[in-house]
Amino acid sequence: MKIAAYAALAVLGALGGIAGSLIQAGWSPLGLLLSLAGAAALFWGGALLTRSRAGAGAPAAGWILAVLALTASRPQGDFIFASGATSYVFLLGGMVLAGVCWALAPAGRPMFWVPPERLSGGRS
Repeated sequence: MKIAAYAALAVLGALGGIAGSLIQAGWSPLGLLLSLAGAAALFWGGALLTRSRAGAGAPAAGWILAVLALTASRPQGDFIFASGATSYVFLLGGMVLAGVCWALAPAGRPMFWVPPERLSGGRS
């Protein structure tokens, strides 16, 4: 069941990467923010859904593979990413967000877990 969830998250990550690539330059300042916010929500949502770092890594892997595949230019001269600052911010910002969400993923513990010694004020 978890493998199916990770595969679905990877496909969602790839779709999010394609959509973000198309809107990041189309709507100049807001498109970049919207695409990065969507990527962060996808990575963090996968981590919360599966309660593991792999839950953040699966959509991140799909996102990175899709975005890197779109960076290649075609023989006809067509390209998705222009050589501008927003394209580089999108590429590097998405990868940084993927790493941050992976590092902060709640692996194997409830989200608002408090150690018992903190609840009792240090007394046993």
